[in-house]
Amino acid sequence: MTNWVYSFGDGKAEGDATMKNLLGGKGANLAEMSNIGLPVPPGFTITTDVCTYYYANDDTYPDDLNAQVLASLAEVEKTVGARFGDSDNPLLVSVRSGARVSMPGMMDTVLNLGLNDVTVEGLARQSGDARFAYDSYRRFIQMYSDVVLGVDHYNFEEILEILKEEKGYILDTELDADDWKEVAQAFKKTAEEALGYPFPQDVHEQLWGAVNAVFGSWMIDRAKTYRRIHNISGDWGTAVNVQSMVFGNMGETSATGVTFTRDPSTGENAYYGEFLINAQGEDVVAGIRTPQNLTKVAREKASSDKPSMEEAMPVVYGELADVFVKLEAHYRDMQDIEFTVQKGKLWILQTRSGKRTAKAALKIAVDMADDDIITREEAIMRVEPAALDQLLHPTLDPNAKRDVLTIGLPASPGAACGIAVFTADEAEELAKAGKRVILVRQETSPEDIHGMHAAEGILTSRGGMTSHAAVVARGMGRPCVSGAGALRIDMENRVINVLGRRINNHEILTIDGSTGEVMAGEVATIQPELSGDFGKLMGWADKIRDLKVRANAETPLDARTAREFGAEGIGLCRTEHMFFDADRIVNVRHMILAEDMAGRETALAKLLPVQKQDFIDLFNIMRGLPVTVRLLDPPLHEFLPQKQEDFTSVAAAMGSSVEKLKFRADALYETNPMLGHRGCRLGISYPEIYEMQARAIIEAALEVSGSDGDPIVPEIMVPLVGSRKELQILKEKISAVAEGIIAASGAKLDYMVGTMIELPRAALQAGEIANEAEFFSFGTNDLTQTTYGISRDDSANFLDDYIHAGIFEQDPFVSLDQDGVGELIKIAVERGRDTRADIKLGICGEHGGDPASVEFCHGLGLDYVSCSPYRVPIARLAAAQAKLKD
Repeated sequence: MTNWVYSFGDGKAEGDATMKNLLGGKGANLAEMSNIGLPVPPGFTITTDVCTYYYANDDTYPDDLNAQVLASLAEVEKTVGARFGDSDNPLLVSVRSGARVSMPGMMDTVLNLGLNDVTVEGLARQSGDARFAYDSYRRFIQMYSDVVLGVDHYNFEEILEILKEEKGYILDTELDADDWKEVAQAFKKTAEEALGYPFPQDVHEQLWGAVNAVFGSWMIDRAKTYRRIHNISGDWGTAVNVQSMVFGNMGETSATGVTFTRDPSTGENAYYGEFLINAQGEDVVAGIRTPQNLTKVAREKASSDKPSMEEAMPVVYGELADVFVKLEAHYRDMQDIEFTVQKGKLWILQTRSGKRTAKAALKIAVDMADDDIITREEAIMRVEPAALDQLLHPTLDPNAKRDVLTIGLPASPGAACGIAVFTADEAEELAKAGKRVILVRQETSPEDIHGMHAAEGILTSRGGMTSHAAVVARGMGRPCVSGAGALRIDMENRVINVLGRRINNHEILTIDGSTGEVMAGEVATIQPELSGDFGKLMGWADKIRDLKVRANAETPLDARTAREFGAEGIGLCRTEHMFFDADRIVNVRHMILAEDMAGRETALAKLLPVQKQDFIDLFNIMRGLPVTVRLLDPPLHEFLPQKQEDFTSVAAAMGSSVEKLKFRADALYETNPMLGHRGCRLGISYPEIYEMQARAIIEAALEVSGSDGDPIVPEIMVPLVGSRKELQILKEKISAVAEGIIAASGAKLDYMVGTMIELPRAALQAGEIANEAEFFSFGTNDLTQTTYGISRDDSANFLDDYIHAGIFEQDPFVSLDQDGVGELIKIAVERGRDTRADIKLGICGEHGGDPASVEFCHGLGLDYVSCSPYRVPIARLAAAQAKLKD
């Protein structure tokens, strides 16, 4: 027979902390606390297997579940000395959810279950306190009606507020027994009017209604959204915990509270929490009454005149402090604890590893390792890599008010506030004048790069998580919200219309690139701090990981930032990004629009010295570290002139007419430029472009290597290769240029030529391509696009639909699709190594900074991952965790 129900309490339990998958986190911890002798109200857990059964069998239960529940309920009755539904000495229970991973506030809870018109009288007699009994009954009616029966809680709150106003009361505690009895009757009447039938009086009907509601809440929208954000599987299900009630609302010797064994915001080793005298748990978390501080120190710090628990209940506080010590020592982690005091008796209702900020997680992990509570390896595993974003970027003050206009995609983390501007030129101009600006665009293009650099943050109505705006913003460390489709951006009039609101030019906006929120007005931000704990944990991680971490960088600022964050080289220098500046793009357009080699060579001669200097700057910063330079890979539409003034300036530079250039631009028009004349195809058609770049790279490397310091080993990467022959042709030309320059210099210089694997055909032909390539770098952005046949710039319009439908677990441009794209990478790795055993392998798409993707790369035995500079610490920590998981 399957055991669907596990009991706990009275100093023993049928489960323990290792059974979280079956009992959920809450149930497993209730069992564990019972086993170690803490005062836990007895109860039982209905397992997550029942939840799975429930959804697999049309919302029905196993045949033998009811009998097991009744047997466990009888055990609770025996332990407590009260009976469920008894008219003289009624047992009341709470019914709570409990998934294997904590999901605070996402699912449903019911307290005081078992009260009806008869048992409330018994509770009044048994407790000797009619006020308490009817207070508990009205709480139950309101909560059960809301959670189980679907009657909105505000219907009940209005009744209570009207009564308080009529009687001149301010606080709920001023109501007496008769008042609460009147409120309870009014609540029942309201519920019946809304439902069309009386409020349930059968206690077993109440129990199963609550159990149904908890299992049903696993699939409500807020729970599904939370799971999607935190990558929690919907298949896990939740457990249901049925536990005998203890009451914090039985007078001045009773209380309830929530507390942490350390400060969850800072990580300080000090008790942190709140409590309320004569209250139930929801009063603390719902803000119905203002809670009091737990400790005297916290009360004095808050300048509160209300006594702390340490002062008001010193004996029970001492017992609680002993529980803190015992639980933190037992679990070896900071604990989040819920407790109730009933007539001076302490009860522990829940413990779990507490949610914490990245700053707190870092400090707690390092402090516990330094104090030998946990090992350094455990400390590394205690910090979520993605949470490090909180330490590297400004964040919004969690206590500040927000006027949220809409929510887009969280494309680049951090918070930014400034006046809305609609052109890159104005963003740059105003930033130079000392103004903080948010650059607002329908979508960004390479020509906006100067404005993006000048802006505090970037907001677009189109584009996905790997759109131009997103990729460039992450590389710069700029907060960005992309794909905010509710925004109607009128570029001509410089106005945003959003859901009936209007934001004019130069009005203040705030964006949160970590959540995708777009807000009107200014919201206070908190600046990041990198403590000594950060460096210490990163040092421990670096000693463990095998996978190297490089950065995607093409500017000196990016390169310096990357080195400061611990990058071990550049894994992707996108040379087309070097040409976005206004003084260079004219020559790039000249090169693209030229009709013959002579015209292109004229433009290339102007680009050579600036390109060479770019590489000198990068090589100097990255001395002793590898630098992978991707040769020009511009989708032509990003560089072709669009405006009349752009055509005029290029025509002047070329000595040609505007009409002739427009004709040439029309001839170069492509229906699908992302799959058009770009990458190595450009090099095949116009080899002089790649020859110029090869010259710039080699001459720069020789110049830097010739000075004092570590030598440079440039890695020249040919993009968008689909066949061995393409790479063979271009490698011969690159090598001819390089060898000629090296021979003429009389110096020695090592260099490598490899390719970017970003097409499915390249992955399948990796064995052949490896005959020419000395390294592969997997360009997972384009590889994902070409594998799925999905445009990363347009997919934001439907990706949410796919995620909600369960087709995708998450955005494949954010976290690598390991089954499809990952399989292609695996094939390429195996075939590439079969041909060239020492081939160097890495990835350089945005997935290089995603922890799950980093773990996948570690599993494949890649040499490195490369990501934007601000994600380097995330990748370093994720690589160490991947090694430890082995």
